[in-house]
Amino acid sequence: MAGHTIIINRKTFDEDGAAPDLLELNASIASFQKSRPSPWSFPIETVRAARREGRGVFAAPQPDPSARDLTVEGRGGHAIPVRLILPADRAAVGTYLHIHGGGWVFGEPMENDTRLRAIADETGLATLSVDYRLAPEHPYPAGPEDCEDVALALAGGKIESCPTDFLAIGGESAGAHLSVLTLLRLRDGHGLTPFGAANLVAGCYDLSLTPSVRNFGEERLVLNTDDVKEFVLRFVPNEVALKDPAVSPLFADLKGLPPALFSVGTRDLLVDDTLFMATRWLSSGNAATLSVWTGGCHVFQAFDCAAARQSNDEIARFLAERMNGTRA
Repeated sequence: MAGHTIIINRKTFDEDGAAPDLLELNASIASFQKSRPSPWSFPIETVRAARREGRGVFAAPQPDPSARDLTVEGRGGHAIPVRLILPADRAAVGTYLHIHGGGWVFGEPMENDTRLRAIADETGLATLSVDYRLAPEHPYPAGPEDCEDVALALAGGKIESCPTDFLAIGGESAGAHLSVLTLLRLRDGHGLTPFGAANLVAGCYDLSLTPSVRNFGEERLVLNTDDVKEFVLRFVPNEVALKDPAVSPLFADLKGLPPALFSVGTRDLLVDDTLFMATRWLSSGNAATLSVWTGGCHVFQAFDCAAARQSNDEIARFLAERMNGTRA
């Protein structure tokens, strides 16, 4: 995989070229969402429970029987849960720090067990997923602080069974956003750049909303415009400016960050966030590869379809190649 690959081809955005499985997935999601009331018409805990039970757009989590639940002590003395998955047939050779999505309001590490198991087995990396505090109960900066504290503990070799010979970081949607904030917090607050790769899937990097978010409209293809607004309102306190680089890393100094794989679908309302951030990443002197999937909805990698499997395989190859190149 090339280290500096930012190619934006007009034909990529032609829906006529979308894979049939992605078109079928989009139609299924849109139909399902139209039959459901707005998630904002329910209490937050009700939506969280529905997501956990597979009654939302995503399938119910399939817990990995070998996953281990650990804790890391946060700066306030509170316990930060983390979920560890080790390679099944060999000793771990490094660690992938994963940060889950869910708009800073929903989600938990167990939702990603299946994909993280695949990464662990295909790359030999231990995967460690952070169960950071969620908004609105714990708005910014609680979630970013938890991710920073776990990253510091990991880089310092303080988490059992998590080798530090090679470290990678990444996540999906809000998790990709928090991954970038974590890289910046370690660099600026501690003078540390311990991660050798960043896997950034459909991140939200401008919380004042990029044009693709603002113009997406009412169709809830996983998310719609109002959903992102509602997430931001719950996550960011009124006194914090939405273009502050502390919450919107698109506006941050990005120098000295690790090689990154940016993945997004053209039917993802956050497509501008990825296009803009990948370009800024590269122009800041970092290595960046952009992977754009025609017709892909928001985090299509979480669904059972051929394109998702191909994208997830690409992610595993990227992490393995970065690890092998770093350790060579």
